[in-house]
Amino acid sequence: MDRLTEMEAFATVVDQGGFTDAARKMGMSKSAVSKHVSSLEARLGARLLNRTTRRVSPTDIGLAYYDRARRVLNDAGEADNLVTAMQSAPTGILRIAVPTDFGATHLSPVLGEFLNRYPEVSVNMVLKNRYVELISEGFDLAIRMGDMEDSTLRARKICEATQRLIASPAYLTEHGTPARIDDLNDHRLLYYSHNASTSVWKITAPSGEQRQVRSSSWFSVNDGQSLLNAAINGLGIAYLPSFLYAGAMRSGQVVDVIPDLPQDVQSLHAVYPAGRYTQPKVRALIDFLVEKFSHRSAADW
Repeated sequence: MDRLTEMEAFATVVDQGGFTDAARKMGMSKSAVSKHVSSLEARLGARLLNRTTRRVSPTDIGLAYYDRARRVLNDAGEADNLVTAMQSAPTGILRIAVPTDFGATHLSPVLGEFLNRYPEVSVNMVLKNRYVELISEGFDLAIRMGDMEDSTLRARKICEATQRLIASPAYLTEHGTPARIDDLNDHRLLYYSHNASTSVWKITAPSGEQRQVRSSSWFSVNDGQSLLNAAINGLGIAYLPSFLYAGAMRSGQVVDVIPDLPQDVQSLHAVYPAGRYTQPKVRALIDFLVEKFSHRSAADW
């Protein structure tokens, strides 16, 4: 006989307190339930139930077996539900938190294709340049750049980007071109202002050592596109990801200030709460993001 069915018959008898109610619960005859339980006891070589004319109760061994059996049956039920959920069509409101720079520049232009592909999904995209608390703030998914530090979340790599020092040719002509990291202290630096840590640049030196550049900023703003615009207009040197500066560099509006520096590569990840299964709408968006962006190299934007 099927081992799982035997286990289910026994557990249902314990839950219902007898064979008659267990048979009604399982939609089979009382004799069939009894046969399954007897087969289980014979296979295990142990009596699991005390049977009297008035009631049925588990033996000590039966009670211990019931605890494990119920756990196995619950896991089996969840496995069935998982398959059903994963095969269902994506639907519902999808609330996502995205860094302002990446969301406005690259994600917004392709979201229409995603929504057309999944018409039962609606997207509420919030642009934030800070780490959001996904569960407490009600987000289904977030895009994050850099190392993943929160081990309670699941993450899938979407793509990579480089961080480079960029400035306009006009600025470098007027103020000179720094030859090494220490020379940056004599220049006008353009910083993000959305939190204190962004007033410090962490830059990899040719030796491989990670250097920190601290300076009072000539100009600061909490938006990467505005920093890029400031650099294009000759206000100073900015340290920006390639998905922001690549177009301006191709057109010659900005240049790599110290091209001999190693490339600082950072990954963009889709992060979402850990759980027994991923909601179809979340899985659909992650697959879409990988489809759209994973083919890009760190400098190819």
